[in-house]
Amino acid sequence: MTDAEIARMAFQAYRNAPPVLRGFQALRPSICPIERLLREIPPGSRVLDIGCGAGLLLVAGASSGRVASGCGLDINERSLAQARRALAQIGSLAAIRFESAPPESLPRGAFDVVTLIDVMHHVPPAEQRGFFAAAAARVRPKGLLVYKDMCARPWWKAWGNRLHDLLLARQWIQYVPLAEVIGWAAEAGFTVLRKEEYTRFWYGHELLVLRRD
Repeated sequence: MTDAEIARMAFQAYRNAPPVLRGFQALRPSICPIERLLREIPPGSRVLDIGCGAGLLLVAGASSGRVASGCGLDINERSLAQARRALAQIGSLAAIRFESAPPESLPRGAFDVVTLIDVMHHVPPAEQRGFFAAAAARVRPKGLLVYKDMCARPWWKAWGNRLHDLLLARQWIQYVPLAEVIGWAAEAGFTVLRKEEYTRFWYGHELLVLRRD
């Protein structure tokens, strides 16, 4: 799916959502490289999306056939309710559940792909390393961990996103240097397959695709 196709799908899938949320889901592919993230999920995968929000990545993955089963986790029940409605709206047969769960109670079992998309900067600094390790532990051998977060440099991109989160999430976010994430991944037995950067408007994105050896 292209970003334009994802946007059209989102507009339909979230058509019963409040107008602001519906509009945000349809516009999100314009500011976040959803299409690029989907390409890292092999067709028919079992996926754990931690911090799934309203579920756009899993809904798009189910629509495209890349996600066959899995779980989306978030702490916002209203967002999860919209994710469930969107999945039903597209008539997907994928066995995906959306659950409210704190970081310390991630579901057990091995997943083909675990995704951490724009999550880590919301985690308190003292908990970031342990949070990453818990997510990494849910990846099966030879499986993938897809990590994307906002860039800390250049400063104007970082501040653009910081203002975005102050407005929408009412939170002062804490960036994690990508070198630290790579170090944590190595400790957990992962190899870096890809490291890429993207810019959408003033939003800077850092992508890591990691394989568990």
